[in-house]
Amino acid sequence: MKIFILLSRIPYPLEKGDKLRAFNQIKILSQKHEIILCALNTLPKSDKQKAFESLQPYCRSVNFIDLPLTGRIFNIVKAYFKGLPLQVGFFFNKRAQKKINSLIEEYKPDHLYGQLVRTAPYLMHRPEKKTIDYQDSFAYGIKRRIIHSYFPLRNLLKLEYKRLSHFEQKVFDYFDLKTIISEEDKKWIDHPDKDQIHVIRNGVDFEFFSPEPEEKKYDIVFTGNMQYPPNVDAVRFLVNDIMPIIWKKKPQTTVLIAGASPHKNIKKLKSKKVIVSGWMPDIRTAYNSSKIFIAPMRLGTGLQNKILEAMTMELPVISTPIVNKTLNATDRKDLLIGKNASDLAEKILLLFENIELQKELTTNAKRFVQKNYRWEDCTSELEKLIRNLNE
Repeated sequence: MKIFILLSRIPYPLEKGDKLRAFNQIKILSQKHEIILCALNTLPKSDKQKAFESLQPYCRSVNFIDLPLTGRIFNIVKAYFKGLPLQVGFFFNKRAQKKINSLIEEYKPDHLYGQLVRTAPYLMHRPEKKTIDYQDSFAYGIKRRIIHSYFPLRNLLKLEYKRLSHFEQKVFDYFDLKTIISEEDKKWIDHPDKDQIHVIRNGVDFEFFSPEPEEKKYDIVFTGNMQYPPNVDAVRFLVNDIMPIIWKKKPQTTVLIAGASPHKNIKKLKSKKVIVSGWMPDIRTAYNSSKIFIAPMRLGTGLQNKILEAMTMELPVISTPIVNKTLNATDRKDLLIGKNASDLAEKILLLFENIELQKELTTNAKRFVQKNYRWEDCTSELEKLIRNLNE
């Protein structure tokens, strides 16, 4: 079967969740099917050659379409007056539409697959059988950010939330298959038939994320894309609210903040005790050199891949209820959950004092991930859905 895959970003390097999901799905689907990949690109300095070399072994055709800045600005304004979500306008371009149509006509794929509702306008009117991967509810993610934002951003987020909610509902009816990352995220798609959405989880590359003996330089680590607003909020919450409680009892405790493109508000937190690494060529270094992983998320949707990676790297994990709603791990067995700053600080101090609990959590967590989050198993479910639809 020929599968045409459209992405809103080039899925390499793998520093963002949507890239990680796309890359591994492409890799596994390519074992049985021909992949025609088309990825939009908004980053003029992106290393397209390295990305091409990483993707080419799995694809019959790899195509990157640059979206010029002037066009993006124009289309954001256009989206505003047309009542569309601004981020949908950001990723839409008429020249890109012509190129996508041309590629589809050239390769005549059996199935079209769009990742994220940002790509929906390019595919929704095509006659071929097609899938939209919501991944998570952008609308609900925006809604969670509203309470932590200030005027005038708050009003803009309210507008974007309403438009995204409507657009996610509208997109549903144009695609034959709908997928999402978790049952929790499915709840937030505002459509009467949302039960028809299929849950396709993410996974972990167990060969890559394998712990290696290394000096534990840092007591606590948090990883992720450090421009992503929920991660920025989590880091500020960690450093400003949780760590002062820790430092009162253990003043030498160190924190590593590891991830690409740290936001200016994260850079401001840098100190002798708070190390902000920026982009790391191999994120495993962050896990191997740290004792405890914490993800104090208060915002965002979707599955946190960083949690799966940390568990696989045999780090004891502490997180919040919002994260575990999607993860579905067991509190006090697979990880520890804290509801607020004092609760999370208490969990960190508990792990510092209880090595046996650390060992118990890491053993259970790794077993939990291996059972529930294998890329091969998750993507095989997607492959079956596509194959059944096209038979």
